Amino acid sequence: MTRITASDLRDRVSLEKQEEVDDGYGGVTGQWVVQFERDACILLSKGGETVIASRLQSVQPALIIVRYDADTATITAAWRLIETRSGTTYNIRTSADMERRGRFITMLCEAGAPT
Repeated sequence: MTRITASDLRDRVSLEKQEEVDDGYGGVTGQWVVQFERDACILLSKGGETVIASRLQSVQPALIIVRYDADTATITAAWRLIETRSGTTYNIRTSADMERRGRFITMLCEAGAPT
């Protein structure tokens, strides 16, 4: 992968976390609540045997990169991500500081997979 710079963050994403919300009838429901929005770089996976097999199941793997900050450091695989322009929902599978210098968070995500 090539080196990512701030000018590569051309997409806008909304990050959501599932929280228990009182349903008003004595129960709770797990609703997705927006935590924050960030500029991002979305890199769709194009080839490879596992990627092609995923696409046959209508799942699109992607690497999504956002700038590292106090909020993005809290992202886990229990969250999801929405591309604000297209409305595409991505399930986050992993989230890590791949550069190990605290500049960007890289998330392995899947669109089209059940949440």
